[in-house]
Amino acid sequence: MRKTTIWQTTRKALTVTALATMVTGGALLTAGTASAAATTLANACSGTVNGGMGDTVAITGTSVKELVRAGAKEAGTLALYDVAANDIAKVNTINVGAVPNAAGGAVEGKAIGAAVRQAVKNTKSWGLGLNPEKTLDSIEHKVTGSCGLTTVATNYVAPTLPTPGTTGPQQGGNGGGTNGLPSSPSLLPGGSNGTGYAPPRDYGNLPVAQPGVAVAPGVRYPANSPLPGEGAPHQAGQGGPDVRNAGNAEALATDGMPGGDVQLPMLLAVLVLAGVTAALVRTWVLRRVS
Repeated sequence: MRKTTIWQTTRKALTVTALATMVTGGALLTAGTASAAATTLANACSGTVNGGMGDTVAITGTSVKELVRAGAKEAGTLALYDVAANDIAKVNTINVGAVPNAAGGAVEGKAIGAAVRQAVKNTKSWGLGLNPEKTLDSIEHKVTGSCGLTTVATNYVAPTLPTPGTTGPQQGGNGGGTNGLPSSPSLLPGGSNGTGYAPPRDYGNLPVAQPGVAVAPGVRYPANSPLPGEGAPHQAGQGGPDVRNAGNAEALATDGMPGGDVQLPMLLAVLVLAGVTAALVRTWVLRRVS
């Protein structure tokens, strides 16, 4: 019976020790996790604050003391605004946001105003007057319009971009493409459906005119030679296509006289016309005189 009692006592002691070790280890792990996130305290409620990603951003009550004084004074509820300002100045930290997991971010004035309102309310200050809710609303409105923080993550590391040429086939390599085109549909413009085409990397297989080989048009088509595809000039009576002028225009027959000579009938007509004109003028003058 004595041996059994000693064994039971030893087993209980070992069980308690194991449980205590587990609880202590869990507490240490929890403490390590909790201490991983630090608090970044800003000197003012506006401007820029630097901290690690995930850190809590906080401000001091002193940084918003004058804003609380002005907001309580503008409430018009007989609030003792000096008392409210002095009470918020005793608050060491007011959590207003956190540093995001990015290069930078912002803590809006609305979030700071709500946090300061709650902090003033928690002080249970006599300076809030007879209508504390109205005074708190005025303080929150004043802080919201005057505050705003920009956060900068000091431990942010920008993602590295792939080196050009490593994600696709190299020029002249065995990338599976044709004429420098990548074989992967996802690399083509237009999405992953493979309907787009990228411009070729090499244009060496396109036909081009070589210098010194082209022939001038005057040499290729002489003045007396037929046009390309026309064949030999058509000779009358030797067959071939019947080429006619368009339309029904015909040349007028001439008598073979030179065009520059003045003929006798024309000369007689001019003389007769001159005589008639002189007679008419003489008759008109005589009638006017008489």
